[in-house]
Amino acid sequence: MTNPQVKIEAKKLARAEPDEAQVAGFLARHPEFFDRHPAVLAELRLPHQRADGATVSLVARQVELLRERARESERRLASLVDNGRANDALGDKIHRLACHLVRARDAAARLTIIEKSLREDFGAREFVLVLTHRTPSLAALEARCLRIVDADDPALRSFATLCGSGRPRCGRVRDSQRDFLFPAADIAVGSVALVPLGAEASAGILAIASPEVDHFNPTMSTEFLARIGELVATALDGPPGSGG
Repeated sequence: MTNPQVKIEAKKLARAEPDEAQVAGFLARHPEFFDRHPAVLAELRLPHQRADGATVSLVARQVELLRERARESERRLASLVDNGRANDALGDKIHRLACHLVRARDAAARLTIIEKSLREDFGAREFVLVLTHRTPSLAALEARCLRIVDADDPALRSFATLCGSGRPRCGRVRDSQRDFLFPAADIAVGSVALVPLGAEASAGILAIASPEVDHFNPTMSTEFLARIGELVATALDGPPGSGG
């Protein structure tokens, strides 16, 4: 026989009001509910949805939600369009850099083109090319934005992870790295883009600094930086003994 107490508890549960999750689940499964019960829909009111504290109907609230979603979709679309335009502009600049480099006759001309493009096209105020090969034509041009070091220079050890990955990295750098890359910077270095040149940075590193802490951040895409790095490495790392 069934325990009478169990029957009582069962009846209580049967009479118990459904919780919010059950109501939400029911309405989600039966979207036609309000079509069958329009009077219920007409009586529903949502308190304190307006700035003046007045109640609004469920339909009015649904309309407002749809408008909010539409505005959010418009914002997302505008952001996608802006990003697309920015990417197109970057692509054009990289293409222009490549065309100029193809026409350059020697390493000195290519270095001048790279410097000009980084400053004027990409807005790089502070940058340095650290090369690990001593092409005679480039050695004579070593200056603030071009440094030539030995491949086994101890200062390069702190960039081992970057070189091993072969991919650009953005964000803040350690003090020792900053002091090595930008010992006489005109700006306070807030963030840096580090671009390996060649496979496993075999040719060196391109470093671009910004005074803004979040200008170069770990979440940003590095695809275009990688392309610039490939162009620079190809332009400055000529065949051994070629002299540039």
